[in-house]
Amino acid sequence: YPCLDTLMTRTALITGATSGFGAAAVRRFVSDGWQVVATGRRAQRLDALVAELGADKVHAACFDIRDAAAMQAALAQLPPAFAGIDLLVNNAGLAQGPAPAQRASLIDWQTMIDTNISGLVYTVRLLLPGLVERGGGHVVTLGSVAGELTYPGASVYAASKAFVKHFALAIRSDLQGKNVRVTDIEPG
Repeated sequence: YPCLDTLMTRTALITGATSGFGAAAVRRFVSDGWQVVATGRRAQRLDALVAELGADKVHAACFDIRDAAAMQAALAQLPPAFAGIDLLVNNAGLAQGPAPAQRASLIDWQTMIDTNISGLVYTVRLLLPGLVERGGGHVVTLGSVAGELTYPGASVYAASKAFVKHFALAIRSDLQGKNVRVTDIEPG
Protein backbone atom coordinates (compact mmCIF):
# COMPACT_ATOMS: atom_id res chain seq x y z
CA TYR A 1 0.00 0.00 0.00
CA PRO A 2 2.71 2.54 -0.90
CA CYS A 3 0.19 5.14 -2.14
CA LEU A 4 -1.88 5.08 1.03
CA ASP A 5 0.10 7.89 2.67
CA THR A 6 -0.65 10.25 -0.20
CA LEU A 7 -4.39 9.70 0.25
CA MET A 8 -4.43 10.58 3.94
CA THR A 9 -4.15 14.07 5.34
CA ARG A 10 -1.51 14.13 8.02
CA THR A 11 -1.65 16.52 10.97
CA ALA A 12 1.28 18.11 12.78
CA LEU A 13 1.18 20.03 16.05
CA ILE A 14 3.93 22.63 16.24
CA THR A 15 4.68 24.46 19.49
CA GLY A 16 6.18 27.93 19.43
CA ALA A 17 4.69 28.56 15.99
CA THR A 18 4.53 32.36 16.34
CA SER A 19 8.06 33.06 15.07
CA GLY A 20 11.38 31.64 13.91
CA PHE A 21 11.67 27.89 13.37
CA GLY A 22 8.08 27.30 14.46
CA ALA A 23 6.47 29.67 11.96
CA ALA A 24 8.77 28.41 9.21
CA ALA A 25 7.84 24.82 10.05
CA VAL A 26 4.12 25.63 9.85
CA ARG A 27 4.58 27.10 6.38
CA ARG A 28 6.72 24.19 5.21
CA PHE A 29 4.39 21.47 6.46
CA VAL A 30 1.36 23.18 4.92
CA SER A 31 3.21 23.53 1.59
CA ASP A 32 3.89 19.77 1.77
CA GLY A 33 0.17 19.01 2.18
CA TRP A 34 -0.10 18.68 5.96
CA GLN A 35 -2.69 20.21 8.27
CA VAL A 36 -1.08 21.99 11.22
CA VAL A 37 -2.15 22.85 14.73
CA ALA A 38 -0.04 25.95 15.38
CA THR A 39 0.45 26.78 19.05
CA GLY A 40 1.96 29.72 20.86
CA ARG A 41 1.29 32.58 23.25
CA ARG A 42 0.70 35.36 20.72
CA ALA A 43 -2.81 35.06 19.30
CA GLN A 44 -2.30 37.78 16.66
CA ARG A 45 0.64 35.93 15.13
CA LEU A 46 -1.25 32.64 15.14
CA ASP A 47 -4.25 34.33 13.54
CA ALA A 48 -1.95 35.79 10.86
CA LEU A 49 -0.71 32.27 10.02
CA VAL A 50 -4.31 31.06 9.71
CA ALA A 51 -5.16 34.04 7.46
CA GLU A 52 -2.05 33.46 5.33
CA LEU A 53 -2.36 29.68 4.95
CA GLY A 54 -6.09 29.00 5.37
CA ALA A 55 -8.31 27.77 8.19
CA ASP A 56 -8.66 24.41 6.45
CA LYS A 57 -4.89 23.95 6.73
CA VAL A 58 -3.98 25.67 10.02
CA HIS A 59 -5.77 25.67 13.35
CA ALA A 60 -4.50 28.16 15.94
CA ALA A 61 -4.33 27.00 19.55
CA CYS A 62 -3.25 29.89 21.74
CA PHE A 63 -1.75 28.96 25.11
CA ASP A 64 1.46 29.29 27.10
CA ILE A 65 3.31 25.97 26.98
CA ARG A 66 4.16 26.44 30.66
CA ASP A 67 0.47 26.13 31.55
CA ALA A 68 -0.37 22.41 31.44
CA ALA A 69 -4.08 22.99 32.18
CA ALA A 70 -4.46 25.54 29.37
CA MET A 71 -2.63 23.21 26.99
CA GLN A 72 -4.83 20.28 27.94
CA ALA A 73 -7.98 22.38 27.47
CA ALA A 74 -6.84 23.63 24.05
CA LEU A 75 -6.00 20.11 22.87
CA ALA A 76 -9.35 18.78 24.13
CA GLN A 77 -11.11 21.43 22.03
CA LEU A 78 -9.37 20.69 18.72
CA PRO A 79 -11.81 20.42 15.82
CA PRO A 80 -12.22 16.79 14.70
CA ALA A 81 -10.33 17.44 11.44
CA PHE A 82 -7.25 18.47 13.46
CA ALA A 83 -7.56 16.13 16.44
CA GLY A 84 -5.59 13.15 15.10
CA ILE A 85 -2.03 14.35 15.57
CA ASP A 86 0.55 12.38 13.56
CA LEU A 87 3.59 14.53 14.29
CA LEU A 88 4.56 16.64 17.28
CA VAL A 89 7.23 19.28 16.73
CA ASN A 90 8.35 20.54 20.15
CA ASN A 91 9.80 23.84 19.03
CA ALA A 92 8.82 26.19 21.88
CA GLY A 93 11.82 27.24 23.91
CA LEU A 94 13.88 30.22 24.92
CA ALA A 95 17.11 31.50 26.39
CA GLN A 96 17.03 34.36 28.88
CA GLY A 97 19.55 36.32 30.88
CA PRO A 98 23.11 35.79 29.64
CA ALA A 99 24.61 36.61 33.07
CA PRO A 100 27.08 34.25 34.76
CA ALA A 101 25.51 31.77 37.18
CA GLN A 102 26.52 33.71 40.28
CA ARG A 103 24.65 36.80 39.03
CA ALA A 104 21.86 35.19 37.02
CA SER A 105 18.22 35.94 37.65
CA LEU A 106 16.32 33.11 39.32
CA ILE A 107 13.22 34.33 37.48
CA ASP A 108 15.01 33.88 34.13
CA TRP A 109 16.20 30.43 35.19
CA GLN A 110 12.71 29.36 36.26
CA THR A 111 11.20 30.65 33.01
CA MET A 112 13.68 28.58 30.98
CA ILE A 113 13.05 25.46 33.08
CA ASP A 114 9.27 25.89 32.85
CA THR A 115 9.38 26.47 29.08
CA ASN A 116 12.24 24.31 27.82
CA ILE A 117 11.69 21.35 30.14
CA SER A 118 8.24 21.36 31.74
CA GLY A 119 6.39 22.59 28.66
CA LEU A 120 8.09 19.97 26.50
CA VAL A 121 7.28 17.20 28.98
CA TYR A 122 3.62 18.28 29.24
CA THR A 123 3.21 18.32 25.47
CA VAL A 124 4.77 14.91 24.93
CA ARG A 125 2.80 13.34 27.77
CA LEU A 126 -0.51 14.72 26.48
CA LEU A 127 0.02 13.67 22.84
CA LEU A 128 2.04 10.45 23.10
CA PRO A 129 -0.85 8.15 24.10
CA GLY A 130 -2.75 9.16 20.95
CA LEU A 131 0.25 8.46 18.72
CA VAL A 132 0.64 5.01 20.25
CA GLU A 133 -3.10 4.26 20.07
CA ARG A 134 -3.26 5.27 16.38
CA GLY A 135 -0.38 2.92 15.62
CA GLY A 136 2.40 5.37 14.86
CA GLY A 137 3.69 8.86 14.49
CA HIS A 138 6.69 11.01 15.16
CA VAL A 139 7.89 13.23 18.00
CA VAL A 140 10.50 15.87 17.16
CA THR A 141 12.25 17.85 19.87
CA LEU A 142 14.35 20.93 19.28
CA GLY A 143 17.38 20.88 21.48
CA SER A 144 20.51 22.88 20.87
CA VAL A 145 24.19 22.34 20.37
CA ALA A 146 24.40 24.17 23.73
CA GLY A 147 23.18 20.94 25.32
CA GLU A 148 26.57 19.47 24.38
CA LEU A 149 28.90 22.47 24.17
CA THR A 150 28.16 25.08 26.82
CA TYR A 151 29.21 28.71 26.83
CA PRO A 152 29.49 31.41 29.51
CA GLY A 153 26.13 32.63 30.79
CA ALA A 154 24.19 29.61 29.52
CA SER A 155 24.15 27.41 32.61
CA VAL A 156 20.40 26.75 32.79
CA TYR A 157 19.77 27.09 29.07
CA ALA A 158 22.49 24.53 28.27
CA ALA A 159 21.27 22.21 31.02
CA SER A 160 17.69 22.45 29.74
CA LYS A 161 18.80 21.55 26.21
CA ALA A 162 20.82 18.60 27.55
CA PHE A 163 17.58 17.50 29.21
CA VAL A 164 15.77 17.74 25.86
CA LYS A 165 18.31 15.42 24.23
CA HIS A 166 18.21 12.83 26.99
CA PHE A 167 14.42 12.98 27.30
CA ALA A 168 14.15 12.26 23.56
CA LEU A 169 16.55 9.33 23.88
CA ALA A 170 14.66 7.96 26.88
CA ILE A 171 11.21 8.16 25.30
CA ARG A 172 12.65 6.59 22.15
CA SER A 173 13.61 3.62 24.34
CA ASP A 174 10.13 3.51 25.88
CA LEU A 175 8.55 3.43 22.43
CA GLN A 176 10.38 0.41 21.04
CA GLY A 177 7.94 -1.59 18.92
CA LYS A 178 5.24 1.13 18.99
CA ASN A 179 5.95 2.60 15.52
CA VAL A 180 6.48 6.08 17.00
CA ARG A 181 9.73 7.69 15.97
CA VAL A 182 11.59 10.24 18.07
CA THR A 183 14.08 12.74 16.65
CA ASP A 184 16.06 15.40 18.50
CA ILE A 185 17.32 18.27 16.31
CA GLU A 186 20.14 20.36 17.77
CA PRO A 187 20.58 23.67 15.92
CA GLY A 188 23.81 25.45 16.72
